[in-house]
Amino acid sequence: MSPNSARATRRTTQIFCASTLYGVATLAAAIESDLFEEAERRVLLVFNNAATPETTPALDEMPGFDPLRDHFDGVLSWNEAIHPFHPGSWTPRTDDIPLFERYLRLLWGLGDDRVELVLESIQVTPALTVAQLFTGAPVHVYADGLMSYGPTRNKLDPLVGTRVRRLLHLDLVPGLTPMLLTEFDVPAQVVPTGAFLKVLGELGEAVPELPALPENSALLLGQYLSALNILSAGEEEELHVRMMRGAVERGHRSIVFKPHPTAPARFSRVLETEAGKLGVDLTVLDTPVLAEVLFERARPGLVVGCFSTALFTASVFYGLPVARIGTGPLLDRLTPYQNSNRVPAVLADAVLPDLERRDGEDPLPADELNALVTAVGFTMQDRIYPGRRGTAEKYLAERLRPRTRRYFRKKRLTSLGLPGGIPERLAFLPHNSTARRVVRQARALRKAVKR
Repeated sequence: MSPNSARATRRTTQIFCASTLYGVATLAAAIESDLFEEAERRVLLVFNNAATPETTPALDEMPGFDPLRDHFDGVLSWNEAIHPFHPGSWTPRTDDIPLFERYLRLLWGLGDDRVELVLESIQVTPALTVAQLFTGAPVHVYADGLMSYGPTRNKLDPLVGTRVRRLLHLDLVPGLTPMLLTEFDVPAQVVPTGAFLKVLGELGEAVPELPALPENSALLLGQYLSALNILSAGEEEELHVRMMRGAVERGHRSIVFKPHPTAPARFSRVLETEAGKLGVDLTVLDTPVLAEVLFERARPGLVVGCFSTALFTASVFYGLPVARIGTGPLLDRLTPYQNSNRVPAVLADAVLPDLERRDGEDPLPADELNALVTAVGFTMQDRIYPGRRGTAEKYLAERLRPRTRRYFRKKRLTSLGLPGGIPERLAFLPHNSTARRVVRQARALRKAVKR
């Protein structure tokens, strides 16, 4: 047999990588919609990125996973493959990559299969590590949430970026085009909503019995933002209390709190105390299920959160009333400015109604969103997307106003020489090396005098 014939008859194995049930549901919907070419073998590679994976169940051990398993020929564990290292921090040395690829091919029975990778969050470990180990494999990226609408968070190695064939994403913000990976001209492809809802329905049926939820209840979504060092634990507790108060002010007497699976129990206790003060019924859901299961089975009268992706699935896919709270202060707290949660927070603030119904908080026009996100994305990653400067300048010159100024930091606009930074008459300064040197000398002198 000639070498060309041997290559033509090689088996193809598609490796689908995931760390959340929501992500696997997205993959299952894409497979059911025939968005992937046929392959001799399809395996799901599970990442458990919890701080302590040994004490946290992996997604294939969570309630509702069984119907998702049927879309794959097998389930593999990345944590087991690299034990005792943590998947969020381990990367092989460059010289060891061929050795580890041979190790994984032997461990997973890949032989000399042609491998295709389907990855989430490709710009960070562990997905980036998998892409680097299978050096010649074509890559498909899928979006697990709202971050795909924002820029790529790190400059991606062209040896990886040029292998990406497309970005699969749910249509969470209709009309908005994802920015992720566009620096490599990666096209975006929508995963059909109907297929995704069908998969979620099957997942919901497989979940054990949930407690009966009252009619017209308000569902509060916890995100555990203190674990991300965005808020302190006390601030997050106060945010949950504000969620409850806002829901009660809107007439809801039954409150359901869905804490983040890894959130501390005290979050629930604080709400229980507040519920007693307000005289409302509170149900705390301890079962680790997707919020979408509740949308399907309980149909809450209101869904409240900060910037959770579930707010968008509730509104766009299930037609449920939603409200956001706490996004304004949160945007000020996100550090560094390039924090990948910025665009999801901007979208929640710009698109969803304000729970407390404050003046000047109306959602922005839909036709403004693409330019807004491009402008925010450019200010976050100007070196990755230099070609977006013109769009950013136009948006800031024409649309920057009290309602949208919160999405941009004046210092950031000034450093990039964009409208909305320093006064226009001084706009030459950021580009003038002599002026910058004089400013630095003046600052140094002022510090010396203060001493």
